Amino acid sequence: MSTQAEFDKINAGETITGQAFTVSRETIADFALGSLDFNPLHFDDNYMDEDFGKTQFKGVIMHGMQNFAVITRTLTDWLLARGGYHRRLETRWLTPVYLGDTITPVATVQRKLETDGSRWVVFDITVTNQDGVMVASGEAMAEFADVFPGAPS
Repeated sequence: MSTQAEFDKINAGETITGQAFTVSRETIADFALGSLDFNPLHFDDNYMDEDFGKTQFKGVIMHGMQNFAVITRTLTDWLLARGGYHRRLETRWLTPVYLGDTITPVATVQRKLETDGSRWVVFDITVTNQDGVMVASGEAMAEFADVFPGAPS
């Protein structure tokens, strides 16, 4: 099926719910290895104690960029099957994600746009924890094009 046909099937208000992701010391360590971010905020319980680290947090926190990874996976899993490509993501971290928290990303189609060279879908993004607290929000953009510059033909 053509990307035009897939694009035409998408409707404003449609939601895509990503896989729930539970934060553990192992998931934090894995992300640190990939990002080379070994900040004590993510590892050191003593540093995160209010008396020692002088932080506003109640314990070790997940890397903020891990929200990006969870959102990106949600978008790419949905888009690639339809011929779309994730092009942009802007989010704000609203509250820390702690060890044991389970977060779930949701992308909601805000609108569709067509330009001379392509078709675009704009998504509103939310990430909530197991208590329904929004931990991140933002906007993403995806492109549906029949030919992408630089792609093999």
